[in-house]
Amino acid sequence: MSTPPEPRTRRRPAYERAVATADRLFYEQGIHAVGVDQVAAEADISKASLYTHFRTKDDLVLGYLRGRSRSWQEHVAIELPARGGTATERILAVFDLLGEWFDEPGYRGCPFINVEAEYGAGHPTHEVTLEHRDWVRDLFTALLVEAGAADAESTALELCLLYDGAMASAQADASRPWAAAARRAAGRLLEPR
Repeated sequence: MSTPPEPRTRRRPAYERAVATADRLFYEQGIHAVGVDQVAAEADISKASLYTHFRTKDDLVLGYLRGRSRSWQEHVAIELPARGGTATERILAVFDLLGEWFDEPGYRGCPFINVEAEYGAGHPTHEVTLEHRDWVRDLFTALLVEAGAADAESTALELCLLYDGAMASAQADASRPWAAAARRAAGRLLEPR
């Protein structure tokens, strides 16, 4: 009796491979350091196929950033309810999530801060960065309103500073507990005044 052939593994479509490869390479090496030839080669697709999905490298970069934002938003949406019953507990849990990310192998900082350092405000990536930052600020604002904070918008900006500062600090010096320090500072901001 013969053995049935192994089922063929279905490869992901070229678009998905391109985005996944660009995500890994852009995050690991920086956007300017990675060319479309490298993305196409490592994704095992032709440059023509890559350009079918992304007219320019900038379009691929925008896809990378939107994917990063969507992924983080989905992660936070799943994790926060499981980590805290009160709005205050969920705010503090955001910093716990950051700390877990910082501990992952290959942490290279915030992709949005990194892209701003590479491109700045005059590039199309800036709009995607602002959209993501708006989401972070809106998340904190909504939780602060739920917690009954007196000045939710101002406090949300202060929490964003702690959030960004922890990410930049962890990228520069991974030896210190930046997320835990940001969480403690956030806890002091949230204390009744």
